[in-house]
Amino acid sequence: MSVTQDRRPGPLVRALREIPATERAAFGPRDREAPPPQWRVVAVGLVLAVLFLIGVSTVAPATMVGTAALGLALGFTLFHSRFGFTSGWRQLVAVGQGAAIRAHMLMLGTAAVLFAVILSSGFALAGEPRGFTSPIGIGLVVGSFLFGVGMQVGGSCASGTLFAVGSGQSAIVLTLFGFIVGSMFAVLTHTFWTETVPRGPSVNLAELLGYPGALAVTLLALTTITVVTWVIARRRTPPPVERPPSARGIARVLRGSWSMWAGALVLAVLNAAVLFVSAAPWGVTAAFALWGSKFLELFGADVASWAYWQVPANAQALAGPVLADRVSNLDVGIMIGALIASAVGGAFVLHRRIPWKLALGAVLGGIAMGYGARLAGGCNIGAYFSGIASFSLHGWIWAVVALGGTWVGLRLRPLFGLANPKPADSLC
Repeated sequence: MSVTQDRRPGPLVRALREIPATERAAFGPRDREAPPPQWRVVAVGLVLAVLFLIGVSTVAPATMVGTAALGLALGFTLFHSRFGFTSGWRQLVAVGQGAAIRAHMLMLGTAAVLFAVILSSGFALAGEPRGFTSPIGIGLVVGSFLFGVGMQVGGSCASGTLFAVGSGQSAIVLTLFGFIVGSMFAVLTHTFWTETVPRGPSVNLAELLGYPGALAVTLLALTTITVVTWVIARRRTPPPVERPPSARGIARVLRGSWSMWAGALVLAVLNAAVLFVSAAPWGVTAAFALWGSKFLELFGADVASWAYWQVPANAQALAGPVLADRVSNLDVGIMIGALIASAVGGAFVLHRRIPWKLALGAVLGGIAMGYGARLAGGCNIGAYFSGIASFSLHGWIWAVVALGGTWVGLRLRPLFGLANPKPADSLC
């Protein structure tokens, strides 16, 4: 979503215009025509995609290549649907606009149905499928709250960061850097949060109620939230949500912008496809700790001796090449897919000047999200999207607490030169 016009002068507006179009609250006219494709950038993206898939095929099995290809599709979909988790929550809290949240509910409900089929079958191409679950405890609460604050200050969420970077948004490269730094802090404090701070059990609704019962409860909860957002909208009369420039007719499929509802459905199907192909759902932030640790190894750091990397699954990821890591392939695929999508839509742009307040907020927000995601067992994708679709109770708790963090983050945004949505009656 994007802001196309703001008459307020000064550095605040200049900073706001640097925020990725994917994560800004937007109000105004619709159906602006998309600019022509940037064919040279498209060619670069396609070459990168081919090299990426070939690279994965040399170090990993065919299912990993399929996972990488799904990452490309996720990046393409995220960009063209501008599916913003951060902006959706910001609009709900700030002005009562729940359109994006209702799209979230459609996405979660569709994914839950598909996940129930795959998980109950016990079959996936890479082995027995397993959903994302995480213990309920203090770490979950602290981590999800930090993530909620960080995504408003940093201007993006985990998935939004990746596809904004891919589309050339240089300010969000700083958010990605912060994500990696925050993840490394979490790795260093792994023992404290796993052994010192009390943790409860992982609660999976499918184990308690069976898949039919868990699915029924999940769909009922999603329907209730949808109704609540409509009630809020009737009371607060929020401004409409604008869509970015788009091609017309069938060309809209390749040159965006898609509706939020189309994006929700496609993302749900793609997440289920990731589960079916790789035997685990879509995740994002686990790769950031791996990337940071691999970087430190280049300078002789013995990160393999750290407690976090003593966990068998983590140790296996650290010992192998990055392109053999499932989550890394999804992340790299998203960035390349978004690069191609933005260039096809004529929207790839590199920002050369980033206001210092925005840069500071991007780094600090990224650190908060990177640290919080590791504490909470995931981010807006791994915990919220894939967690709820996997019928894990921790996904619901993550969503509620992160919403509280969003409320705090909205009040911190002006400190970093970032504007918040305004009620309809205050718009000119």
